[in-house]
Amino acid sequence: MRRLRQLAERTPAGRERYVDLLRALAITMVVIGHWTVTVIGRDAAGRPTGHSALGDLPWAYPLTWLAQVMPVFFLVGGYANAASLTNRRARGGDATGWLLDRSARLVRPTSALLLTLTVAATLARLRGVAPAEIRTVVWFATIPLWFLVAYLVVVVLTPPMHALHRRYGLLVALLLVALVGLGDLGRLVGPAGLARGNYLFGWLAVHQLGFAWYDARSPAPPAPSTPGRAAPGHPAGDRPTPEHRAPGRVRVRRRRLPTSRRAALCFLTGGLTASVLLTVVGPWPVAMLHVPGERLDNAAPPSLALLAVAAGQLGLILLLRDPAERWLRRAGPWQLVIAVNLVVLTVFLWHLTATILLVGFLDAIGVLPTPPIGTAAWWGWRVPWLVLLAGVLTVLVAAFGPVEARSARHRTGRRAGRSSPARTALTVAGYAAVVAGLLGNSVTAAHAPEPLGTPVAALLAYLAGAGVLRLLRSGWGSRG
Repeated sequence: MRRLRQLAERTPAGRERYVDLLRALAITMVVIGHWTVTVIGRDAAGRPTGHSALGDLPWAYPLTWLAQVMPVFFLVGGYANAASLTNRRARGGDATGWLLDRSARLVRPTSALLLTLTVAATLARLRGVAPAEIRTVVWFATIPLWFLVAYLVVVVLTPPMHALHRRYGLLVALLLVALVGLGDLGRLVGPAGLARGNYLFGWLAVHQLGFAWYDARSPAPPAPSTPGRAAPGHPAGDRPTPEHRAPGRVRVRRRRLPTSRRAALCFLTGGLTASVLLTVVGPWPVAMLHVPGERLDNAAPPSLALLAVAAGQLGLILLLRDPAERWLRRAGPWQLVIAVNLVVLTVFLWHLTATILLVGFLDAIGVLPTPPIGTAAWWGWRVPWLVLLAGVLTVLVAAFGPVEARSARHRTGRRAGRSSPARTALTVAGYAAVVAGLLGNSVTAAHAPEPLGTPVAALLAYLAGAGVLRLLRSGWGSRG
């Protein structure tokens, strides 16, 4: 509590606390949503199995328009990435150092999860557990890595995408939305391969809106003075940059996200209207989360319908900002938000492992309930189920959360100077290997005979990339 009070007291006056709240809420909603819709049953051999309840609860599909909060996370990520990259460059740093800082917070907690699962899988194999069974458990525990693959790619692309945003503003996001529409067309009429790019274009579009939101919250550049006189902030005789000339002010406005109450209502009503037209009238499913058996999936990859829901969510976010900011000025709520954000990735990465541990424990002692979905017993089990899962996750966060919390305190930004081309190339290569490893794990079948749980090639690629990034963060390969 003492450290939380210190962090709260040191919060800069201009910090957008609402962004931190949204990040914490988004991950919390993902965790609770996954836990709530999980159905535990048994296979023919009597072993516990799990699947999503959404396929049996069609009345809950509209609720997924709020429960699908990944767009919120990418929106917040865009804001935070734009803010930190801009601040780093203002201190004389470069994009390579920024990527290395980001890798510490993202890769270290992920490494803790993968290494722990690998050790557990090795022990299980030594005890005679079949490789296919080991893979099934590890596959379920690593489902969150699907999301992390997309986010890591977006982080690597942040420097060039932010440069495009500064030049072309919201036109970049509109182009990405158009590419998502092209991918949707491929899914509907062919070729289906066109839709693969939506995994990137969809989340990048939302991420770009985060850049525009940051611009809306940052000070505007000074306006030029009367002709023949220097603009404020420019010595006499120096020509203002295009960013500071009168035409440049228009360009800046085009980079900014409209955040007025009127704009928020337009986002909300426009997004909801488009969502209804695309789902109820159009071909897309109403559910914004995966539903077993559905031919189309709004989230894998992101569809125009999901982006329409994201626009509606953005409107709601902007409408609630002022009361939320007033609430966050209180010490208690703000300290709670800080506490969650210190371990937010750990919470996300380990919440399905908590499910596995609880199911295994209850099954081992013979008290695992498996009521039919939708029955009174199933609904009655939801509350104790959530409470028990929260208890298990609390233990896991206490054990592994310090890895993430410490990562936030180790910054390569303390080193001045710019990176060499070789260091930049190694940084990108490290990220590429990490992404390839995580992607290789995610696309491997859930019942593949993998004795280590994670495919060996994918695990080696990930560890190689994580190792390179760790060496670079320590200063290896830097000048001087």
